[in-house]
Amino acid sequence: MDKLIVEGPSKLNGSVHISSAKNATLPILVATLLCPYPVKFVDIPELMDVSTILKILQSMGLKITKNGNELIADASNLENQHADYSLVKTMRASVLVLGPLLARYGVASVSLPGGCAIGARPVDIHLMGMEKLGAEIHIENGYIKAKCEKLKGATITLPFPSVGATENLMMAAVLAEGNTIIENAAMEPEIDDLADFLIAQGVKIEGAGTSRMIIHGMDIKALKPNPKSYRVIGDRIEAATFIIAAIMSGGDVRVEGFIPKHLTYVLETLTKMGAKLEIGTDFVHIKNSPRLKGAALETAPYPGFPTDVQAQMMALMSIVNGDSIVTETIFENRFMHVPEMGRMGAKVTLKGNSALIEGVETLSGAPVMCTDLRASAALILCALVAQGESEIQRVYHLDRGYEKIDEKLTKLGAKIRRVKG
Repeated sequence: MDKLIVEGPSKLNGSVHISSAKNATLPILVATLLCPYPVKFVDIPELMDVSTILKILQSMGLKITKNGNELIADASNLENQHADYSLVKTMRASVLVLGPLLARYGVASVSLPGGCAIGARPVDIHLMGMEKLGAEIHIENGYIKAKCEKLKGATITLPFPSVGATENLMMAAVLAEGNTIIENAAMEPEIDDLADFLIAQGVKIEGAGTSRMIIHGMDIKALKPNPKSYRVIGDRIEAATFIIAAIMSGGDVRVEGFIPKHLTYVLETLTKMGAKLEIGTDFVHIKNSPRLKGAALETAPYPGFPTDVQAQMMALMSIVNGDSIVTETIFENRFMHVPEMGRMGAKVTLKGNSALIEGVETLSGAPVMCTDLRASAALILCALVAQGESEIQRVYHLDRGYEKIDEKLTKLGAKIRRVKG
């Protein structure tokens, strides 16, 4: 397995361009299953999760053609409606194929993703919504078996504004008979981007970006190929990671290629902590911020503080002046980075779903192990400002969601190298 060797401390300077958003790219690529014609994209990020979703789609017969920074996805002739466990097991987002397969073919067989246990898990919301649309669903031998004669529009109230369930139901509703209303829909920017993609194919959608969305069902023959190549929005989570890295290092960095209003809550929190930020329409310029002060925050669905930035914020809080508290309300096991940060000198105490962070003057380099995607980013941030060398193991987690992060950090002045495993 690859590992990263980071020599700290580093002061970052320069500019960095943010890649297309992983969490928007995945559902949009899946949405091509609805289109009986080729769809063109530009600047699809080179990420493990993107590679995985493309393999799943190709296993169904989707044809992929690449030409420079352009990717063409052609679902004109799909061969099967089965998503195998061997491909699905590593990524929860793979369950998104359920909606478009059901809508287009009336049948789908999808492995339960990532060893997911049916019960108090988000995949339940996907299945409830599909049943509301008229699907008959059974769980057999670890697979979701779904079928219908024709999906029919319905009013679906989500018990929680699940991003994945909202996306899955949006795609299913496109080819349903009649209109579908999704109440308590997720409002994340990635939902907006999926809606924009579907609208570009001729779909009529009202209320994207609000908690009440209406999708007007249509016949597949009414979908229209768009001659323009679609560009996915910039990755707000990657942008937040680089903004926090610049602040922690005391550097002068321009983070560009994303929409700052997608990070309003994060940027407001950082400003209250004392960060010096120039915020434009498509960039944030960090200007040699002083040592920040502590803060209290609680993760929440958009437009609240994103859970995907929680670990990175805790890395920053570990070196601020004073104490901080972070409460995690989205995922029950999102503090796995805490013991590894502790190896580098961070002082964090866990109490239930809250973390109490006592800011320290400096961190120390140490060997650490990545446990998940965002925890990996937090460990890199700590290593960038730590005294001495850090060895970060199991960085395959990092490669799932950050495109060439080590190369981007190196261009900003970080002393970081990848050792092939």
